[in-house]
This record gives sequence, structure tokens and C-alpha cells, in this order.
Amino acid sequence: MKTSMMRRLCLAAALAAFLAGPAVAQGNYPAQPIKFIVPYPAGGATDTLARAIAQKLNEAWGQPVLVENRVGASGTIGNAFAAKAPPDGHTVLVGITALIQQQSLMDKLPYDPLKDFAAVTQIARSPSMFAVPNDSPAKSLKEFIALAKANPGKYSFGTYGAGTSAHIQGALFNQQAGLDLLHIPYNGAAPLVTALVGNQLPSAFIDSASARPQLKSIRPLAVTGTQRMPGLPDVPTFQELGYHSFDPYGWFGLFLPAATPSPIVHKLSDEVNRILKLPDVTARIEALGLQVGGGKPEEFQKILRTDAAIYAKIIKEGNIRLAQ
Repeated sequence: MKTSMMRRLCLAAALAAFLAGPAVAQGNYPAQPIKFIVPYPAGGATDTLARAIAQKLNEAWGQPVLVENRVGASGTIGNAFAAKAPPDGHTVLVGITALIQQQSLMDKLPYDPLKDFAAVTQIARSPSMFAVPNDSPAKSLKEFIALAKANPGKYSFGTYGAGTSAHIQGALFNQQAGLDLLHIPYNGAAPLVTALVGNQLPSAFIDSASARPQLKSIRPLAVTGTQRMPGLPDVPTFQELGYHSFDPYGWFGLFLPAATPSPIVHKLSDEVNRILKLPDVTARIEALGLQVGGGKPEEFQKILRTDAAIYAKIIKEGNIRLAQ
């Protein structure tokens, strides 16, 4: 009898501790150093944004915020590590658009991007542009399409890699414009932009941040997103030109493991949204050629679901696969 009673008391104590854990964590958060997981190499835009936010969080909360680059497998190694971390708010994923695209591009992932993460906030976004070399005879998207149709097999489009947003957008453009442009993937945006500026490519889909330094050497014909780019007011969106599903922006965002208590998710989101409005942070993001993000977790989660559905349809219809 005494043994049975002791067991019940122990179980009750364990249950009470389990239930109290989240409440304690929420009240004391952050209770230890925070780790930002960046699934890409140091020095890139994702890493730069992570370090800018990390510094300000450290100043605001008095806890070290460490940036850890866990690279490999197109970002899935870092993503998987963050998804399986303790859901206490102290391991944060700094993710990009590829997070929700890869589920449709790969046969197997060690996580579900929409179920295994809690969206915190979008920290920056970036439209893409379809551009041609400055000496191209095409002065508009309509003229480019006419040239490509009149010269089958002559025109192609370059991107910064297979399975990237640029590749997906190129496949969509092929479908909707009735073209058969050959896809030329480059190993990153730098060699892609160099090839376009050097007239080695007749066209390319490029993210706005990478294209920005060379805008005087290339000719953008259309941009993705729902609005024209502030620095390119004369360049129409694909939407304006009658194309659909080019609305999603490329984004950078913060995520926590799915089981993280909602008060922790919202506390981190509120603080990062405050940081994003600081003049020096805004200037740093815009200097990268990006647009400042922000928004509540629920708003970011809605964007993720909407974008994921759009990309899944394009990827399936374009038969795009990413090697594993």
C-alpha cells in the first residue's frame, strides 16, 4: 500500500513539474543564452541579418545571443536541428523561403516545415526580377517573349541554382508565356549576375538584393511581388502584365520549434518587431537591397501556408526536383 501511494505521489509531482515548466519558462524567458541557427554559410544575407538581430536582442535582454552556422544539404541540416531543439525559445531558426519550397522539391525531409515550426516573424523580404543585358533588343517583357518565340532554341534564362525561387519563377514564366527557355543554373547569385552583365546570358531571374549593385548594367523587365519596387518605379510587376502566382516575395524569418509555448513565441516576435523599427537596423536591411519585414506570428504563418501552396503547384506542374 505504501509503495503504491509513493508511486502516485511521485507521478503527481512529476506531472505538476511538467505542467509548471512552460509557465516558469514563459515568466523567466529568456533564462539562458539564445542560439540563432543559420543553415547557410557565414557572410551571406541570412547570416548578416541574424547577427544584426542577435546583437540587438542581446542589448535588450542581457542574454548572449549566439549565431551558429549549421550548413549543408541545401539548408536542411540546420532546419532539422532547429526543429528538434527543446521548445523553450532558446533555439531559434533563421530560415528563408526554401524552407517551405523543399517539401515539394525533395522526396523526404526530416521535418514538416508547416507543422514542426512555430512562425515568429518575417524579418526581411525580397522581390525577384526578370532582367536582360543592357544591349538586349528587348525593351519590355512583351518584346522579349516575341523574340524568344521568333528564335526557338536561342533564348535561355539563368538562375542562382536549381530548385531555387528563381528556378521556380522561370518555370512558371515558361508555362504562362508559352515559351521553352532552357534553364541555366549557376552556383550562386554572383556568377549569375556576372554572366548577365557580360552578355553571356540572354535573360535571368535574380533576387533584388543581388541585382541592386548592377542595375545600371542590366535591364529589368518585370518584378515579382504585389507592388513595384521602390527603386524601380517604371518596372511593372508580373501581376500588372497579366501573369499570376508571381505574388510571393522571397523572405527571411525567425522560427521556433512547434511546441514552444505561445507566450514565448509572441514575446520574441514583439521584441524583434521593435528591433526592426530601429533606424540603424532598418538602414542595414535596406543596404542589403532588402525590404524590412515585421508582423505578428499569425500573419507570418498565413504567408507561409499561402506561399507553400503556390510553390507546390508550380513545382508539380513544372516537374522540378532537387537532388538529395
